[in-house]
Amino acid sequence: MIIDVHNHPDWHGHDLSRFLDNMKRYHIDKTWLLSWETPADEYDPSYIGCTPEVGPRGPIPFSRCLSYFERAPEKFILGYAPDPRRPEAIDQLQAAVSIYGVRVCGELKLRMMYDNPDAIRMFQFCGERGLPVLVHIDYEFPANGRYPRPNWWYGGGIDAFERAIKACPETIFIGHAPGFWAHISGDNQYNKTSYPSGKVVPGGKLIEMLHTYPNLYCDISAGSGCNALKRDPDFAKKFLVEFQDRVLYGRDYFDNIHQEFLNGLGLPPQALEKIYSENALKLVL
Repeated sequence: MIIDVHNHPDWHGHDLSRFLDNMKRYHIDKTWLLSWETPADEYDPSYIGCTPEVGPRGPIPFSRCLSYFERAPEKFILGYAPDPRRPEAIDQLQAAVSIYGVRVCGELKLRMMYDNPDAIRMFQFCGERGLPVLVHIDYEFPANGRYPRPNWWYGGGIDAFERAIKACPETIFIGHAPGFWAHISGDNQYNKTSYPSGKVVPGGKLIEMLHTYPNLYCDISAGSGCNALKRDPDFAKKFLVEFQDRVLYGRDYFDNIHQEFLNGLGLPPQALEKIYSENALKLVL
């Protein structure tokens, strides 16, 4: 069984029909379908080319996730992450859980420190309801304009994320994106490039956090997760075996680069099964 823990509706040219065809092509049994709701001035306008509906709630409103789920409920696990700074956020999330069966809080991708007190309250709510929280972390890099923002960052970096994890020990957190995966290595490239290269150097903050916080999991989706593993395949194999209980297969796109890499590493079958589906299943049962 294969579960993609990170994808979005109407994403990169895929409507529901193309989405389901793509899942079939790559033998994916279920997908965690995630929203991305954020104020209009907090996301890079280049994303407008990836999704057709950019409304008041952001590029990927929960309504689109729900539309897919209602038409193919056997294929999707519903995710939803309201902006925790909104006063109604927890009430909206509670309603989504009780009415529609939302099982994941994600994707959280906001220009906000993830240890914001409002976010902590929502994370604690998720812990009480058994919802894993999937977050995107990006550091600040130069952009091409001044408005609506001169640059883009999400989450406030690994330190803010660690404070949130520490403050919510009953909540499962799933890290994702360049600002998370760059910390697999201790080479301090995390704030210099989105996709670091070269052999992994000992002392990575991510490794330290995995040893410290049992409520931290890893989503290998997108170029960031694949790059972090491909940059040093020998290290990747050791990493995936050591943390086989807390690594989740995901794509955040519609290619097959992650499966191709994982299948070529020579991982123990039990580790591969956990990464492909067992870890995801235990989080959303």
